[in-house]
Amino acid sequence: MNEFALIKQYFHQQSTPDKGVILDKGDDCALLSPPIHQSLAVTTDTLVSGRHFLPEIDPFALGHRVLATNLSDLAAMGANPKWFNLALTLPNFDADWLKAFSQGLFNLASQFQCHLIGGDTTKGPLSITISAFGEVEASKALTRCAAQVGDDIYVSGTIGDAAAGLAAYTDKNFAAQRIVSEQSVMFLKQRFDLPQPRVSLGKKLLGIANAALDISDGLVADLNHICQRSELNAVIHCESLPLAQHHKDAVGFEQALVNALSGGDDYELCFTAPKAQRQTIKNIANDLHLPLTLIGEMLECAEGPQPTCSVLNKGRVQNLAKHGFQHF
Repeated sequence: MNEFALIKQYFHQQSTPDKGVILDKGDDCALLSPPIHQSLAVTTDTLVSGRHFLPEIDPFALGHRVLATNLSDLAAMGANPKWFNLALTLPNFDADWLKAFSQGLFNLASQFQCHLIGGDTTKGPLSITISAFGEVEASKALTRCAAQVGDDIYVSGTIGDAAAGLAAYTDKNFAAQRIVSEQSVMFLKQRFDLPQPRVSLGKKLLGIANAALDISDGLVADLNHICQRSELNAVIHCESLPLAQHHKDAVGFEQALVNALSGGDDYELCFTAPKAQRQTIKNIANDLHLPLTLIGEMLECAEGPQPTCSVLNKGRVQNLAKHGFQHF
């Protein structure tokens, strides 16, 4: 099968045409027309086999995952997902693999009415690059640089689950180290395989939160980006971290803490907001049926030292062997 036949069979999404798309797949470029008063939020992620996902990953899960990482970036800005491009490098043609991959991709895309508008396919070691486009009013977009002294720090959902899910896949003795139920193992693997981009939350936080990002490399490593960009320190309280019961049952409380602080791939949102917004944030959590947990505070940074994120465990500084995923 040649490139164009492959694209036609597996990647021509059957959906209602988007009024913002003037010209879709099939030309050298797509032509887009964002609404007046809206800005384009653009993000790109590349996932490489053996580096960002396991070579033996289920292709349906991979299709979901590669788009979810991009939609999570849009969620962190409060943007509404609209379109995406896909660049797919394949070692060989595998009809069953492509069918499952495209199903995972389009199942998530349809959930957010996000349309594939173009891309590229070629032969080589397996890697996938997606560029996603969203719409947001520029003056209201959530960024990393607007945290304020005294802001509360929140995270959505539970964190550290994906790191434990990865261990469940890669550590042959994972279930043998403790008495771990099959239900707990399945929960953790699903949290790793099928991250849920918090798009609805991001949009509800517009005008409420001051700064936000998604947790992809690990809580401490990612929160440090807000510290650096906002020129403030952050302090996290370990006893406040939201840990899933399946996670604690599987790895124990201490390892669950380590996973929550430095494990990546959760794709939950971390955001800061004024204390005056606490009730509003509780209401958002109730509306979305999504836990939003207050885990710390933004603090003034003295001149000289670099802004940083500190971790306190029952009032004492917790030192970490690693702060998060390193790309190089």
